Amino acid sequence: MKKLMIINGPNLNLLGTRETEIYGSLSFTEFLEEIKNKYKEVSIDYFQSNIEGELIDKLQEVGFTYDGIILNAAAYTHTSVGLGDAVKAIDTPVIEVHISNTFSREEFRHQSYISPNAKGIIIGFGLQSYELALESFL
Repeated sequence: MKKLMIINGPNLNLLGTRETEIYGSLSFTEFLEEIKNKYKEVSIDYFQSNIEGELIDKLQEVGFTYDGIILNAAAYTHTSVGLGDAVKAIDTPVIEVHISNTFSREEFRHQSYISPNAKGIIIGFGLQSYELALESFL
């Protein structure tokens, strides 16, 4: 059984209520239950934090024992050299995901410190971005 970890960064705990015109009205908890039910042959763990260091700690904790990591670092994508370095330092492949098309938003969102060290990038497909990333590990 494949073992995958989804890691979400700041403010993604507010999915379903935050800027629904961009992020939709489904909470991440509801979405996670849907994909766990759909992909019963995959062990899917989940972690969310608004704190950069906790995200780095989680990457280091799971980055040598999981089959894949799906990472939405949210705003830290564009600011955190430390998260980019953490992705580079681990063995587990990381797919960077974003719910919105970051290139259709503010210019500062066009830069990613995660992308150069990620296996791949999926952006702009709403919550389906996570499922596309999951599929890439199967």
